[in-house]
Amino acid sequence: MTTMESLIGLVNRIQRACTVLGDYGGGDNTFSSLWEALPSVAVVGGQSSGKSSVLESIVGRDFLPRGSGIVTRRPLVLQLHKTDEGSQEYAEFLHLPKRRFTDFGAVRNEIQEETDRMTGKTKQISPVPIHLSIYSPNVVNLTLIDLPGLTKVAIEGQPETIVEDIETMVRSYVEKPNCIILAISPANQDIATSDAMKLAREVDPSGDRTFGVLTKLDLMDKGTNALDVLEGRSYRLQQPWVGIVNRSQADINKNVDMIVARRKEREYFATSPDYGHLASKMGSEYLAKLLSQHLESVIRSRIPSITSSINKTIDELESEMDHLGRPIALDAGAQLYTVLEVCRAFERIFKEHLDGGRPGGDRIYGVFDNQLPAALKKLPFDRHLSLQNVRRVVSEADGYQPHLIAPEQGYRRLIEGALNYFRGPAEASVDAVHFVLKELVRKSIGETQELKRFPTLQADIAAAANEALERFRDESKKTVVRLVDMESSYLTVDFFRKLPQEVENKGGNPQAPVTDRYGEGHFRRIGSNVSSYVGMVSDTLKNTIPKAVVFCQVKEAKQSLLTRFYTRLGKKEGKQLLQLLDEDPALMERRQQCAKRLELYKAARDEIDSVSWTR
Repeated sequence: MTTMESLIGLVNRIQRACTVLGDYGGGDNTFSSLWEALPSVAVVGGQSSGKSSVLESIVGRDFLPRGSGIVTRRPLVLQLHKTDEGSQEYAEFLHLPKRRFTDFGAVRNEIQEETDRMTGKTKQISPVPIHLSIYSPNVVNLTLIDLPGLTKVAIEGQPETIVEDIETMVRSYVEKPNCIILAISPANQDIATSDAMKLAREVDPSGDRTFGVLTKLDLMDKGTNALDVLEGRSYRLQQPWVGIVNRSQADINKNVDMIVARRKEREYFATSPDYGHLASKMGSEYLAKLLSQHLESVIRSRIPSITSSINKTIDELESEMDHLGRPIALDAGAQLYTVLEVCRAFERIFKEHLDGGRPGGDRIYGVFDNQLPAALKKLPFDRHLSLQNVRRVVSEADGYQPHLIAPEQGYRRLIEGALNYFRGPAEASVDAVHFVLKELVRKSIGETQELKRFPTLQADIAAAANEALERFRDESKKTVVRLVDMESSYLTVDFFRKLPQEVENKGGNPQAPVTDRYGEGHFRRIGSNVSSYVGMVSDTLKNTIPKAVVFCQVKEAKQSLLTRFYTRLGKKEGKQLLQLLDEDPALMERRQQCAKRLELYKAARDEIDSVSWTR
């Protein structure tokens, strides 16, 4: 195989692989970056300009649907693959990947049927391409895109916008800078009115990527010729014009072999008094070789961008494969290792949330710094220590014998009743931190890329983590309630010893304060003293409750969130481990496609490196 055939064959293989793997978005005529970096040839012409005959001449086979009006109603991406001499010719459709067509009449029927499947048996068009590959020793390596013929009016059964729709579709291909335009014009019409040349001039004003093809030279009026066009005098392009002689309708009706038709074409130019001096540069065979040579030149100039695009894609795919993970090992030890690695990845992310590497842990501090103090301030101490309630509690505590000096039992009952209110904020702090931890577990599971592979393991880890958090919460509640109960069980005596003593005035000192132990002032002082003591306890609990919650919940979550899960995991056998590593089918399919893409691009890079770039 020559260097040129290697280059063009390589591009063909990459384009087909891109198509097979979905990198070519034919549904809306969008291309991937790699596809856009690869050159292709779009065949453009008006209806009945001879486009189909040119394509069939290049292929050397009669395989395209024929008829009047609009026949090509979907783009046909035709990839030609040159095979060894003497090998059998065959065709393959992308939508029928396991079927080989050796009967090209059946290829024609399938193109028609596949078109009808998308558009119905109408004159409607569709931008979704049909992909056809032909393998033959009689072709050159080439990718051709046959587009619907340009038209000027809508016929019956077509929408009024058909003219604009077709032109928009054709433009979406030929506007791309790597698209080579094969503009087909019939020689028996004025070139100035050619739809193909008009569109080509608009998208390629310099003419650098436009090849002009004149068909139906043999149908021109006697005494006239197309030399002014073919020799570039009447319409100049940067690329040469090529004349083509199509099969006559009689030859088509008789199913004249395309190889015979090629011979007749050569004979026509060789014996023509008008075109004999151009015979070596005319005909469908010359056109195919010319396009191949030009493609080689374009590919050579595009090699750096193609290589860059391939390398970039390889890097992206390898990164994606790292995220998706490698296939699961069959060995039980390796499976256990995989499970443990995934669990560690989850725990690492969870700890990062708590320690500040990721957002969320600060919400726990918010519970202690905002929610707990606010809850403590809202406790109904004003009502509990109201004058009426203090009087009632003290009186009830005295019973039938009023207190003699200080109402100690009344004090104790008032304090115990007030301290009981602290249970609510203490337990609420535990619940608030529990909610934050559960949310961080949920976020951490979602952020652990390795877990996305295994929905069963993901669910088991979530269940184990939440089960552990429930245990930590229960223990934390017991601890903070104990803190409150401890404050109730033993009062700080020094606080009361430092209080100013009430002195009863019996008339000895008229300037001494008079205290009536049953008066309103007496009960107000009791309420004030209890309030001060409760405030002191509140300040204490404001500091100790967060310590208990962090010790019982946060620290435990960091250190032993999955401890029991690991214990159960160590008792599982190979089959049970494999069940944990049961992957999401969609993810398995994604990895498989990613691996295929990666294999394709690495092979393409190796092929590019192996081709000799000698000029």
